[in-house]
Amino acid sequence: MTAVPQSPVVAPSIDSQRLWSSLMEMAEIGKTPGGGSGRLALSESDGVGRRQLIEWAEALGCSVTIDEIGNLFIRREGKRPELDPVAFGSHLDTQPLGGRFDGVLGVLAGLEVLRTLDAAGIVTERPLLLVDWTNEEGSRFSPAMISSGVYAGVFDKQYMLSRTDRDGVTQGEALRAIGFEGSAPIGEPRFARFFELHIEQGPVLEDEALEIGVVDGVQGISWYDVCFSGQAAHSGTTPLRLRHDALRGASRMIDRLLDEALEQDPDAKITFGELDIVSPSRNVVPAQVRLTVDLRHLDDQRLASLEARFLDHLARATEHTGVEATYERIWHSPAVRFDADCVAMVEDSARQRGLSFRRMPSGAGHDSVYVARVAPTSMIFIPCLGGISHNEAEYSSPEQCAAGCQVLCDAVVRAAG
Repeated sequence: MTAVPQSPVVAPSIDSQRLWSSLMEMAEIGKTPGGGSGRLALSESDGVGRRQLIEWAEALGCSVTIDEIGNLFIRREGKRPELDPVAFGSHLDTQPLGGRFDGVLGVLAGLEVLRTLDAAGIVTERPLLLVDWTNEEGSRFSPAMISSGVYAGVFDKQYMLSRTDRDGVTQGEALRAIGFEGSAPIGEPRFARFFELHIEQGPVLEDEALEIGVVDGVQGISWYDVCFSGQAAHSGTTPLRLRHDALRGASRMIDRLLDEALEQDPDAKITFGELDIVSPSRNVVPAQVRLTVDLRHLDDQRLASLEARFLDHLARATEHTGVEATYERIWHSPAVRFDADCVAMVEDSARQRGLSFRRMPSGAGHDSVYVARVAPTSMIFIPCLGGISHNEAEYSSPEQCAAGCQVLCDAVVRAAG
């Protein structure tokens, strides 16, 4: 890879109002009662959002291709079409009651980059490629970031297409239902570089009054599905000491693991985002409890230690409460360090624009995690109000969105020549 160009930024200024208008127009698709967005992956509203993006892109004369798992690639030709493109983008799908910026900012900021260059009559040496990845969130179909993982060779295509939602619909069926099962081969095209703009989804930038986060890596993540199995019994006639209460087993494991992490490893992140009592009843001792476990750490060795402690507490809880437990690790994403040249491009772009910034890791997973395995990659963060995300109240201001988009534009032009 060639060294980072050190010439001054030559990219034109983006149109902040046009960017904001696009964000607000997309937010009307799948709008939720609380003012957020609900475009679950491969839902009807996701399909409407994708078609709107294609319409905007084709108005610029861009070509559009869709691969076999629904990844959307929007290409603006360069002076040297034989070169690998500089790519950028994110995702349009959201949480069930998600915000208006998570993922969508990276896609529509990428669209604004294309619009800005088109308006200025600038043609880069390398082609440019705007990407909308399928099912980044992992909310309807798990695991998260699966299509970028298939693109990078981490997951198998059939594994992805066979994943089901709560209603038993497979991802492949949902893809066909909205008309986005494409024919382009998976893993193509390859990228010269990849950049992803995203809201921080945390409070650090806002707390430090900074405008840009230069993301140099992403912490490791492991997801588990756990099922505790006990015995149903009458709540009024079965003494506590004779019960095999599945919920008690789950509660003990959760409490012990969290307490230990708070005391010994404050950098660990542990979340039990879903907990279901199977066939619940007010006056029946729970016989079966299913829950999800989300473990994260910046250091792979400490993540492995966290997983070992989780399994130890799981075994201790079953022994203490007289229940059984089964588990499956359904996803593991090692910690990632982004490409030094790409990180430097982002940092230099922020510096030349006079924007305050800091280098920082990402606590959340992103498609860039998998893209980084096959192409030089980096990310750009902007602040979000209160650090709130995956929430209808998620918010970044027009000025913050514009700053991030401008840094993206500058980095893309620098990388594309």
